[in-house]
Amino acid sequence: MKRFGIFPKVFVYTTLFLAAVIAITVGLFYQQFAMFYNAQQMQQLRTNYQSLYEELLGAMTNRQDMIEIAQRFSDGNQTFTFRLMDGEDGVLFLSRNEIPLPEEIGTRMLFSFGDYTLVAENTAPAMGDGDFFVTAAFALGAIMAVALIGAAFFARQMTTPIKRLVTDTDKMMELLPVETTKQRNDEFGDLYRDVHNMYAKLKDTIMELGEENTRRKEMEESQRYFFSAASHELKTPIAAARVVMEGMLADIGDYKNHPKYLSECIKLMDEQSKTIYEILDIVNLDGHFEPQPKDVDINEVVKDELHKYKPMSLANGQNITSDIHENVSCYADPRLLKKALSNVLLNAIQNTPQNGTIHIYTEVSHEGIQQFTENTYEGIRLCVINTGHIDEELLPRLFDPFYRMDKARSRKNGQTGLGLTIVKKTLDLMGVEFGLKNVDDGVLFWMGLPPS
Repeated sequence: MKRFGIFPKVFVYTTLFLAAVIAITVGLFYQQFAMFYNAQQMQQLRTNYQSLYEELLGAMTNRQDMIEIAQRFSDGNQTFTFRLMDGEDGVLFLSRNEIPLPEEIGTRMLFSFGDYTLVAENTAPAMGDGDFFVTAAFALGAIMAVALIGAAFFARQMTTPIKRLVTDTDKMMELLPVETTKQRNDEFGDLYRDVHNMYAKLKDTIMELGEENTRRKEMEESQRYFFSAASHELKTPIAAARVVMEGMLADIGDYKNHPKYLSECIKLMDEQSKTIYEILDIVNLDGHFEPQPKDVDINEVVKDELHKYKPMSLANGQNITSDIHENVSCYADPRLLKKALSNVLLNAIQNTPQNGTIHIYTEVSHEGIQQFTENTYEGIRLCVINTGHIDEELLPRLFDPFYRMDKARSRKNGQTGLGLTIVKKTLDLMGVEFGLKNVDDGVLFWMGLPPS
């Protein structure tokens, strides 16, 4: 524990310094003080007794008149002490009820005129007398008292901002909120503001690092989940192909029909190859891929993708229609936009029942679109809606890797469960808003594209 705080230290040091300054000053200028003090006393005596001296000088020829003048002056100035002396007879008049003062007390001045002498005495102590030292000690005590008060005020002014800063830094160490109070416009105020500004920047940095650490942990958890699911997805068909090939090698039962089961193995390998390519797509999107946005004609992009998927939809008995505004372009990376739209269309075709419909259209707004989402969006919205319905609790999970609503049917249709994961990764990389939800006409997927 600290024995002394900063306030007692500053107060003691300041007091000792002031006491030393006073002592040195008195020691160096004692003689000057004594001379000045005595001169003041003599001047005071001359001023006090000048009128009496002039009257006595005027009545110098009449001894009785001089005594009366002295008596009258003494009655009017009872605190004054003086003597009227005659060179022949000694004392003619003595003030203070004829009680003589000790010769050693005070300061004395002689006014001589003819045979007479006026001895004026000052009752104030002279320099060097014991009473003077008492008075001087009292004066020094008063000076020291003022010095102590000044030292306390100075110490308080010096230490208050430091103590406040110490309190604030203690809170800063615990990352607690700190109130910024009005500070002085000097170096202490500058230090206080600098520390608080540094703390604010430090907190922002810590928050950013915390958010970055959270994102990193989420990414690592997502990667662990992804690779765990990927290993499971790859392991199952490999194990199935191994069983088929072992049966063919052993000529067990129907496995003797080698052409049939070799064809099954090739089909399994093709599915594995497709899954591996999609995994590589996701890995590439998680890397340091930088989008290269430019003006893209949305109508051309949709036509190119529909051309690829028309035969598949016709084979499933599905009807694909499009209603794209003419001369509408967006500012996006064309390759990433095509990849996202391709996977959305493929997912819609795979999950639309026979004789169902898939409709692609755009909405353009400069005032905000609120038809399908609670948030407004100014720009271009590319929408894909297909016949069907998805349970509400399953909607958030559709973007998870390898998630399938109907695993048996999805595997039969060649679905890897990575299509919507690729869509999410692609649109997140471009910074594009998107959504998936049930509407009255089916399931709607939309993406908000910035206009060019």
